[in-house]
Amino acid sequence: MADRFFPYDLDVRFQWIWWPLGVRAGDGVTITEDGRFVATFGRWRVDTPLSNIKGWQVSGPYHWYRAVGMRGSAADSGITFGTTPRGGVCVLFAERIPQVVPSAPAHAGLTVTVKDREGLVAALSGS
Repeated sequence: MADRFFPYDLDVRFQWIWWPLGVRAGDGVTITEDGRFVATFGRWRVDTPLSNIKGWQVSGPYHWYRAVGMRGSAADSGITFGTTPRGGVCVLFAERIPQVVPSAPAHAGLTVTVKDREGLVAALSGS
C-alpha cells in the first residue's frame, strides 16, 4: 500500500488567515504505508500511529471564524487545522498527542478541513 495524501480544501476567500501561517498546496493529511497519520499545517505537524486513532466524524459546515486557521479548544482539548468553513473531519485520539497549540498540555482530537472528507474517513476505516 502506498501513502495516501488528502490535501486541504484551500478556500481562497480565507487565504489571508492560512497563508501567513505557511499553509500551502502541499499541506494536508497523509496516511502512510507504515501506518501513521500525519497532518501538516504550515510549520505545524501532527504525527501519530493509526493505532492511536479511536474514532472520527465528518462535520460542518462551520462558521468561518470558528473553523479557519489554527486554533485550540480549552473545552475539549482539540485543535483545528482549518482552511475552509465548508466542513472537515474530526479525528479522535486514544492517547492524547503532544501539545501543538497552547490550549492544553496535550490534544484529544484534531479537526482537518481536507477536500476529500469521505476519502479520508475510508482510509481511516481501512477501506
